[in-house]
Amino acid sequence: MQTKENYFLSQPHQPFFLLGIINAIIMILLFALNDKGILSLHVDSLTFHSYSLIFLVFTNFFTGFLFTTFPRFNQTQVIEKKYYVNIFYVNTLSSLLFIAGAFTSQILLLVAMLISLLSQLFIVIKLQTIYKTGAAADKSDSFWILNANYFGLFGNFLFILSLFVKEILPIAVNISFYMYLIFLAFSVGQRMIPFFSHSFAQKNENFVKIIFVLFLFKSILASADIKSVQIIIDLLLGVYMFVEFKRWELHPLQSPPILWVLHLALFWLPLAFFLSALSLGAEMLLDTSFYFLNIHLLAIGFLTTLLIGFGTRVTLGHSGQPPQADTLATKIFLSIQLVLLLRALFSFNVAFGWGLDFLFDISFTAWSLLFLIWGGRYFSVLVFGRKL
Repeated sequence: MQTKENYFLSQPHQPFFLLGIINAIIMILLFALNDKGILSLHVDSLTFHSYSLIFLVFTNFFTGFLFTTFPRFNQTQVIEKKYYVNIFYVNTLSSLLFIAGAFTSQILLLVAMLISLLSQLFIVIKLQTIYKTGAAADKSDSFWILNANYFGLFGNFLFILSLFVKEILPIAVNISFYMYLIFLAFSVGQRMIPFFSHSFAQKNENFVKIIFVLFLFKSILASADIKSVQIIIDLLLGVYMFVEFKRWELHPLQSPPILWVLHLALFWLPLAFFLSALSLGAEMLLDTSFYFLNIHLLAIGFLTTLLIGFGTRVTLGHSGQPPQADTLATKIFLSIQLVLLLRALFSFNVAFGWGLDFLFDISFTAWSLLFLIWGGRYFSVLVFGRKL
């Protein structure tokens, strides 16, 4: 029988999920305080915000999830405890050094990012080994998941390079966001959500390939800030994904909360790209800026909804409890949409000069509360394996 002392590190998702939750709260708080002039960070705001969320928040969640499920996808043995525990310790160190470096010097910040890159390299090496040695007959989904991680590694390297060559920063942000975060989440979601939903619709065998190519074009065009062609790509992505998802017959309205939250996340993808096309068009026509509205539609509407949906399911299921969402969990799922609404309103405030800058304070507070409540709800499950 496992003791409380060793339970926390007994499965890979537990330490990585908890580190991701803690970082989600700390990093957004530091970003907000810096933006308001209360703190003064020794790194530009875009680098701090994008790098910390991509590689210190979402990467930890991805690592916990993939280190738990990727061996099953490929029919191999589970990852040895020593391996994932060492990566967890290194990720914790890189997080602490990143925070310290952001307050003190770029040299310490660089050290933190190099450590993060090294950790990510060992994550990808393990996933690649699992992919190559696995006995699964169909590894097509694993192939795309692995490729998304390659792009994440490349994006991390570009961020480090951007400390010395600022012109590279837009490329680092867009490659890391579209080809790593969003494409990885999409690759996992399109495999797992139909399975959980007992959908027997035959998938288009070229679906993921086409999405990959369109995402690649999107990241290149976004890096070059070519809005006119981005609009076309966004519309193609929105239409194509919506038609394919609808064909899967997921029936979200007849599903329990632990499942419809995943359906909601999935359909946020085409909706986010539709709205991205509209916002980019409005920026061109009105000569204004919606302050990264299209990025946050994907990052909160799709990615965070999917993350918390899958995270809740994995946390419960791997602690021997039924993967069901109670009333509080359901409210957490709905609260993500409130966070997105508040962040979208702030973008409109910037675009149209409403003067409602307090919306920024409300939106980052809502994000922090979301992760505080979610983390508080499942803390004892992750750390001690307690039953709810």
